[in-house]
Amino acid sequence: MNTGPVPARKRVVVALGGNAAYPPTIKGTAEEQLVLMRQVCAHLVEIIRAGWQLVLTHGNGPVVGNILYRMARTAEELPPMPMDVCVAHSQGGMGYMLQQSFANVLVDSGLDIVVSCVVTEVEVDAGDPAFSNPTKPVGKFFSEADAADMAAKTGWYFAEDSGRGWRRMVASPKPKKILDLKTIDALLDAGVIPIACGGGGVPVVHGDNGHWTGVAAVIDKDLTSAMLAAHLHADALIMLTGVEQVALDFNKPTQRPLDHMTLAQARQYTAEGQFPPGSMGPKIEAAISYLEELPNANHDGEVIITSLERAFDALMGRAGTHITCKAPIR
Repeated sequence: MNTGPVPARKRVVVALGGNAAYPPTIKGTAEEQLVLMRQVCAHLVEIIRAGWQLVLTHGNGPVVGNILYRMARTAEELPPMPMDVCVAHSQGGMGYMLQQSFANVLVDSGLDIVVSCVVTEVEVDAGDPAFSNPTKPVGKFFSEADAADMAAKTGWYFAEDSGRGWRRMVASPKPKKILDLKTIDALLDAGVIPIACGGGGVPVVHGDNGHWTGVAAVIDKDLTSAMLAAHLHADALIMLTGVEQVALDFNKPTQRPLDHMTLAQARQYTAEGQFPPGSMGPKIEAAISYLEELPNANHDGEVIITSLERAFDALMGRAGTHITCKAPIR
């Protein structure tokens, strides 16, 4: 882990979870979200002051689910938009609020840096098996009875989510290609902080005629963030979550936190079932993807999984779980 001074212009991709700005404890007003986003951005200023070039991504699960729910409730009066457009709505809305919140925090911190949101399209495979097996939870929690009633009215598929209630499940195909990389590259070259790949990106497929078409899905934002970090040759990919460290035997008497994992260990623990799909699984899968895609000359890159509050400390090697290609030199 790097605990020494950080050379200028090292690059880090920070992936915010959808619950960071829209936790289940709030009503969901714009005012609440702006307060939370300002708090999120305040934690990121230290990273910028330390000389890192920042790229921000974010999830959208709670928000896009609520957009879809709102459209279902008003469908008799207004034609509902398809899911890909709803993903774009959530990207634009959340991106705007993050952009404004971050800009205000930077002004208060005496930093003259521009922040810009990119509504990002991401290619998926139309034949991805995820389309016939929806597993991505979106939107609010329902009781089992209310979920059954909503399913009967809309044809949506619901499943229990980690014992917290029932949520709508949608397809979550793997990302193949980020279509707006040139725009993100140009913003970074201009010294702008990009907010990109919100909600994993708007899912689109490529037709035989060369045209792009949106599809009904929500892409995992950590997998897209890993793809983005690899393209940018980022020195670090930070995935923020509700815990400070990844743990083995999670929620068992033998639970033990991990300061570090090698790529080989991450693969091994995944094969042993340590990181289930509804828990840390997607983040570990994204970490493996990022490290595997790094060019040979840049194997010093690392993935850090930690909480928002410890993001800077983790980047400095003082917190979080660090995943690297090789074991650290002590």
